[in-house]
Amino acid sequence: MRGRIWLSAIIILLLALIGCGAPPQTAKVIRVIDGDTIVIEGNYRVRYIGIDTPEIRPVPEAYGLEAWQANRELVEGKEVRLERDVSETDKYGRLLRYVYVDDILVNAELVRRGLAEARAYPPDTKYQDYLEKLEKEARAAGRGMWAK
Repeated sequence: MRGRIWLSAIIILLLALIGCGAPPQTAKVIRVIDGDTIVIEGNYRVRYIGIDTPEIRPVPEAYGLEAWQANRELVEGKEVRLERDVSETDKYGRLLRYVYVDDILVNAELVRRGLAEARAYPPDTKYQDYLEKLEKEARAAGRGMWAK
């Protein structure tokens, strides 16, 4: 009897420890690194799936600062919902996610504003057709980096 109690306690402890390392599905954004990367509670870095924004480091590229600022306005200090596609992380250890604030898909909003390109990174392509449609519309409207 005593052995079973100890075994049960060990199993419960192990399950709790395993669960502690799982990335959250919702979290507060504590820092915006650039137009397509954030840091959330737990010090997880999150890279937005399906888009690419101009860089701000080491030298800001055209529209890099605008993309970073728009991302800050959308998510900084806010609770976000994170949606995984196929891959958990990229080669740099960043979580790969679609990021939502309320019902706004931030990845798509940045493309819609002309501050990000739709960029497929297989196998994570769940919303790629939608993102490419938004980029085409932003280009046609001359928004953001697509201004004439």
